Amino acid sequence: MKLNNLLAGVPFLHFSGKEDNEIQGISYSSKTIKLDYLFAALKGEKADGLDFIDEALEKGAGAVLSEKPAPLNFKKSWIQVSDAREALALCSANFYSHPSKELKVIGITGTKGKTTITYLLEEILKESHLSPGVIGTISYRGPNMKISAKRTTPEAPDLQRMMREMLDHGATHCVMEVSSHSLELKRVAGIRFDVVVFTNLSGEHLDYHHTMERYFEAKKKLFYLKPDKRIAVINSDDFWGGKLISELRMGIITYGLKPPAMIHVEKFTLSEKGIELQAKFPTGGMTVSSPLLGKPNLYNILASIATTLTLNLPVRAIIKGISTLQGVPGRFEKIENSIGLNIFVDYAHTDDALKNLLETVRELNPRKILLVFGAGGDRDKTKRARMGEIAGTLADWSILTSDNPRSEDPLAILSDIEKGIRKTGIKKYEVLSDRKKAIKHALSLAQKGDYVLVAGKGHEDYQIIKDKVIHFDDAEVIRKILKEMEAIKN
Repeated sequence: MKLNNLLAGVPFLHFSGKEDNEIQGISYSSKTIKLDYLFAALKGEKADGLDFIDEALEKGAGAVLSEKPAPLNFKKSWIQVSDAREALALCSANFYSHPSKELKVIGITGTKGKTTITYLLEEILKESHLSPGVIGTISYRGPNMKISAKRTTPEAPDLQRMMREMLDHGATHCVMEVSSHSLELKRVAGIRFDVVVFTNLSGEHLDYHHTMERYFEAKKKLFYLKPDKRIAVINSDDFWGGKLISELRMGIITYGLKPPAMIHVEKFTLSEKGIELQAKFPTGGMTVSSPLLGKPNLYNILASIATTLTLNLPVRAIIKGISTLQGVPGRFEKIENSIGLNIFVDYAHTDDALKNLLETVRELNPRKILLVFGAGGDRDKTKRARMGEIAGTLADWSILTSDNPRSEDPLAILSDIEKGIRKTGIKKYEVLSDRKKAIKHALSLAQKGDYVLVAGKGHEDYQIIKDKVIHFDDAEVIRKILKEMEAIKN
């Protein structure tokens, strides 16, 4: 693509070089630069792209995009912009010929529920004889494509490339989790969304956003992106959802447990077999059965119904798609076994998510709840004591263990959690920093009728300790331990 076509609609401060240069690709990493690529010199938290321009040029970069002016006597093309991340996103949309104009794109934001909703929507779309692609926390997948996700919402060039690949392989829709980080960093600029969904907001990523108000403002950006021809689907039961509804001037579909939500529940039951609900909406209603468990999934199902009704999908396909989804990796994922134990792996890594998890299990009438959990290092420290207090209040026995300690001392993290448990006044916990030993100990304590919950990492198959990333998959570890236990029993 010619450089002048790549820059169409991209606001820039100054341009030097040849406008008709042929650009063969775009990269924000000097490591992946090839001949005649555009190198976007972004400033990150740990490094500045300007420091890697020489490396990019040595590898053949034909142009540089930067917020800084070009050095004297710079011989290649240089585009100076006021916002390099936004410019990168718009250039990427141009380079891949705006795939979002040909796909139906659904963006989902909020603290909890995003991943499960993408799985529900994927099944409903398939039952509607459509071809979905999904970009989310667990994987990026679509027709002839499935790769593990490195981050919830990829950088703009990767996003646009994946959407183009989905489209080229026959995808009709793209369902995308949109993180607050990606909105702050302009990764989704230039994408035309047809439906945007807000699930809820609770304390998360406050090490980055600092306050709930700033966290909300980041999430809200999804609803103000250009172009603005989209419909919003919003959880009206959530405080922040209500605030968003009051601020938006666009088409809004609301969902919640009761009226006045446009899509609401007339009746529902929650059991260890799943969810049964009768949903009501302005043009009718539907009865839905799902093997998913708990009230959080009731909201996820309502969000999926609201979204797919907005897309005018058949009620029959909505009902069938919801009933088809058996579970989501790492989201209240049941580990089947022959010993008769109820064992679940869940991604709950915030105080609110842990509370929802434990309350969901309480509704299933467990004999006891045995909880294994920790907290990530180098992340919001304020949630640790709150997580401890919730565990102390709602679990019968907690085993505190390492999550992803990163650069922090694992025992220091666990000490922070202990402070919250002690506030409950009841010593219902022990500390075992080795995660595998903690899981094995919890399973050895469990009896028939108990629920063992291993929380925090969910679908993740690694642990970050200092500067090392080691393989560690909670579900895999549990299955190996169960195999050993079953062998002893037999």
